[in-house]
Amino acid sequence: MGHPTAGEEEYLETLYWLHEVRLPLTAANVARAMMLSAPTVHEMVKRLEADGLITRDERKRISFTDRGLGVAENVVSRHRLVERFLTDVLGIPWHEVHEEAERMEHAMSPAIEQGMRDAIGDATTCPHGHPIEVGKREPGAPLADVEPGAAIRVLRFENEAEQVLHYLYGQGVRPGQQGRLVERDEDRVVYEDADGERHALTLSAAETVSVKADPSPPERVGLPAAVVLEQEAFGR
Repeated sequence: MGHPTAGEEEYLETLYWLHEVRLPLTAANVARAMMLSAPTVHEMVKRLEADGLITRDERKRISFTDRGLGVAENVVSRHRLVERFLTDVLGIPWHEVHEEAERMEHAMSPAIEQGMRDAIGDATTCPHGHPIEVGKREPGAPLADVEPGAAIRVLRFENEAEQVLHYLYGQGVRPGQQGRLVERDEDRVVYEDADGERHALTLSAAETVSVKADPSPPERVGLPAAVVLEQEAFGR
């Protein structure tokens, strides 16, 4: 068995995220999460299966093989570590590190990886709020589900597609931010942070932002069919 390609590893990261948040591992959900077309995803899923990283049952539901799960956990942890290093140590804005990490993570020696771990100190999440150590995820609910008046703390961004991260960065949203929801309708969600600044998101973008809220809606993870950023819809 050869080492997974960079493209395979990117899909394994998405499949692991679905596994991590307990959403069904299906090609349709992979397509939604990566904002790619179904045929594109289908081809890569077939490759992952042929390489012994996943299996599919008669209903096309995906499961990791033992090897595939081990590879995925390693890739995800390394990716999130690289993102934190790029943000904290090199000062690259968090909305630009996901793509950079994709390029870097495939060619890291153990010595470089250990050096990055030493450099980030006691940081436990990537700059988008996901746990570097797999299995340490803090549960939350989509910002889109929260009722006006509720106190919130932003946990993480579930969709790390480049255009979504750029949109959230532009709206001034960031993990760790605390505030209160002030408005919600069928088009947008608005919250006010602790400094009194207001942040408005489209409803589908707010579905990709996980928060701790009080009072809290039921815990779940949002995976909209398409993410509308102002008048542009990404995804299919």
